[in-house]
Amino acid sequence: MLTSLLARLPIAMVGLSLMLYVQRETGSFAAAGLVSAGALVGVACGSVVQGRVMDRIGPTLPLYVMSGVFAALVAAEIAVIEAHAPVAVLVALAFAVGISEPMTGPASRALWNVLLPPGPARDAAFSYEAISMEVFFILGPGLAGLLVAMPWPGTGVVAGAACMIVGSVGFASTRAARSQRPERPERTGRGRSNMLGALASPGMRTVALAALGFGALIGFIEVGVPAAAELAGHPTAGGLLLSLLSVSSVLVGVLYGMRPWPRAMHLRLPALLFGFAALITLLAVPTTLWGLALALLLAGSLITPQSTAHSVSLEIAAPAGTATEAFGWVVTSVTLGAAFGQSVSGQIVETAGPPAAFLAASAVGALAALVLWLRRGTLRPEPAAASPQLAGV
Repeated sequence: MLTSLLARLPIAMVGLSLMLYVQRETGSFAAAGLVSAGALVGVACGSVVQGRVMDRIGPTLPLYVMSGVFAALVAAEIAVIEAHAPVAVLVALAFAVGISEPMTGPASRALWNVLLPPGPARDAAFSYEAISMEVFFILGPGLAGLLVAMPWPGTGVVAGAACMIVGSVGFASTRAARSQRPERPERTGRGRSNMLGALASPGMRTVALAALGFGALIGFIEVGVPAAAELAGHPTAGGLLLSLLSVSSVLVGVLYGMRPWPRAMHLRLPALLFGFAALITLLAVPTTLWGLALALLLAGSLITPQSTAHSVSLEIAAPAGTATEAFGWVVTSVTLGAAFGQSVSGQIVETAGPPAAFLAASAVGALAALVLWLRRGTLRPEPAAASPQLAGV
């Protein structure tokens, strides 16, 4: 837990620090959004590939290798930013940085399947994973906003990368990680598991769509809020404002975990995403940063419930032997969604302002929630899987 916490602390810090760093050097939110989106797309691709490898050989060797590659690529990205290279070069190298980011999060989440039996204890561990991630979303943007104000604006990128590398190497070196014996994945009748892996399951594709929509809304917010702070004349307040999302998220997430609603997962995913999209419309209303801060507190209340729902739903949707890859698909979907949200939001902010970006995010979220509702049957538990005690109820 300690090493994985250190590795995931900069999960919301590296990308945001990179975006703020590029914005300071280029003066353009559009260019910064494209660079950050490139890194997120890289994370999306790398998480699935690394997850599939970890399901085959365990997490230790992949984390060692990717930590070294990640360190070299971060250094290269900083060099080209300092050299004021073309945006295309910055985006391409940011993609490489993202794809090499060591995937300690999926490895940590999958390890609970080995350390704990199915039931309340494992569900509590998944809730811990989601809540701890939200703590990092509180600390990460705030640290990024503070470090970008240092004499050198790339300080946040270096600090975040260092935490990720040290934590990942530490996690890979633990006895629990080194002794993990991967389970052989299920095979489908047509041999599709080799190509699609966990995504061969229709329910898994529905979970991925839920994570994609969630990530898109986060991406819209991550560009719109710093832009609003910049327009208000307080550029360093953007990261601190983003941290407010996670303050209410953690508090509500703890309470929601005790009595989740709707109880049925096939109803919970579309309901939570639609509620989140509705709350984001509030971000377009305030005309001051204090009002925006209050709206962010309200909107953030449904972040942790969604993250927890994504983790728990994998118990229903993921085929056996694909735990790390399945969570990798969740990471992939969230980051691809965030990349889409950041890139589109950056363009909208440049042309129409932050309120228009928040309204666009709400529309995207409502559409994604509708798609989840139409696919809800893919996450409905099979009657045969019900326990004998419930058979007569």
